[in-house]
Amino acid sequence: MIAGITVGVVLIPQAIAYALLMGVHAIYGLYACLAPLLLYALFGTSRQLSIGPVAVTAILVMSGVRQLAEPFTQEFIELVLFAGFLIGVLQLIMSLLSMGFLVNLISQPVISGFISAAAIIIIVSQLEVGLGFEIPSQYNTYQKIWFALGHFFDTNWITLGICIFSMVFILALKKWKKSLPGALITLVITTVITLVFDLQSKGVSVIQDVPSGLPTFMIPKMDYDTMVALLPSVLTITFIGYVGSIGIAKSLAMKNRTHSIRPNQELFALGIAKVIGVFFQAVPSSGSYSRSAINDEAGGKTTISSIIAALMVIFSLLFLTSFFYYIPNATLAAIILVSVFGLINFSEAKYLFRLRRRDFIVMIITFMGTLIFGVENGIFIGVVLSFIFLQYNSSRPHIAELVNIPETKYYRNINRFPDAVQSQEYLIVRFDNQLYFGNCNYFKDTILEFIASRKLSPKFLILDNTNMHDIDSTGLHVLEDIHQYLEGLHIQLLLVGTIGPVRDFLKRSGFTDKLGVDHYYLTISDAVDYVEDRTLHDKVHEVAVQFNKKRRSFLE
Repeated sequence: MIAGITVGVVLIPQAIAYALLMGVHAIYGLYACLAPLLLYALFGTSRQLSIGPVAVTAILVMSGVRQLAEPFTQEFIELVLFAGFLIGVLQLIMSLLSMGFLVNLISQPVISGFISAAAIIIIVSQLEVGLGFEIPSQYNTYQKIWFALGHFFDTNWITLGICIFSMVFILALKKWKKSLPGALITLVITTVITLVFDLQSKGVSVIQDVPSGLPTFMIPKMDYDTMVALLPSVLTITFIGYVGSIGIAKSLAMKNRTHSIRPNQELFALGIAKVIGVFFQAVPSSGSYSRSAINDEAGGKTTISSIIAALMVIFSLLFLTSFFYYIPNATLAAIILVSVFGLINFSEAKYLFRLRRRDFIVMIITFMGTLIFGVENGIFIGVVLSFIFLQYNSSRPHIAELVNIPETKYYRNINRFPDAVQSQEYLIVRFDNQLYFGNCNYFKDTILEFIASRKLSPKFLILDNTNMHDIDSTGLHVLEDIHQYLEGLHIQLLLVGTIGPVRDFLKRSGFTDKLGVDHYYLTISDAVDYVEDRTLHDKVHEVAVQFNKKRRSFLE
């Protein structure tokens, strides 16, 4: 109960702020904290995850829907609700089809780059509210910055003062005592100041009337053409929202070690929360890291805390909405700004730059693509770039020549052990990937280069297949070409460590019969013993080659 109350006092001001960021009236943010929270509490597998309006989801919705309607209009609100319905339906379909794995298509560098850029877009979107003058809504991020700089002296200084004071005060309270609801305390103080000193008459914007009472049942307007227009945004929000929510849920589950997260059930819980929530005028919601962390720190052990938070919102809607009139929009902007500053992930960029430049490039290009081309295009650019890098590296896998470490039976990469013994009788090559159409030619060329680099051709090629976990028909053709080429040079091909599924595939293809079962070995040492002393041959290959006699699956 204490955790639920703590989350509730943070949730209410954030829900109002993120609703305005989404382009809908404040009341819809509070509506999103009712049915979705209660439904997730019933169906979700995380005990600490707090769902509701969040900044990234809000800016994604605003970016996608504003292309079809003007924010804060009734048409815009209906489109937002319809988008939420489509997101929920898609998540339910993914859950029923056990497609939770699809979120793995978005790599961590893509997510980090996208969220960092989204944070900057959100910050820029609050310039108008924080400075107190209008910025043309059709401008992109850079145009808004230049417009704000060019019209800086048109600033309403009282509005700017409220925004800066609110940010400093929230951060100070957070630094002093994390458990204090800094956003709520700041909201109360600035609202009282606005009311007492009649700051509205001095140009300070307030949220004005917020309807009281609970949401009524409503079916949003739906049609096929609108669905097609919303689909790019729906796909983006679905994946980003789920990735964020499941990431938060898993991190808290690992920290507490009291429960496990079931991804497909999470998809169902998030989906049903959106689908049913839409009929009670709830805008799209996702898992919030800040509120989930607060829930955990406050001692939340079950989803009862989410139910308590929802009850607090119900109490506010029934009895407190008249007090919302004088809430300054600048304070709400400050709440958003404080929340999103931490989303700009400089440390991740530095870490990736030192660790893996390829991932750093993906993050930076996603970041720049999101800023320049928009949120949907930015995430698409990042995903495509990740797959290009993945395919490039998969097409050029690691292949090493192995040599014997003296006085041992260990065989290691010659580039790491240059003083190890290289035999003239045999060449040992290890292939560290599946053999498929994308890399088989590189595999073949590298094998031929190893052979050509020898002054005297070896009598045996020992192919270490320990890390070859799969092979397709194209890879098989290349392996057959290599075998035929080696026979022409009077070089015997020996296969080592070939795993069961690959052995079965080679057996079905007829390659094993061409090569001979006595050319399969469990270890490199066994193969080398065969080369050096053929009397061990029969004993070795008898245990090395076993084939699966079970019925094959259709996909094989």
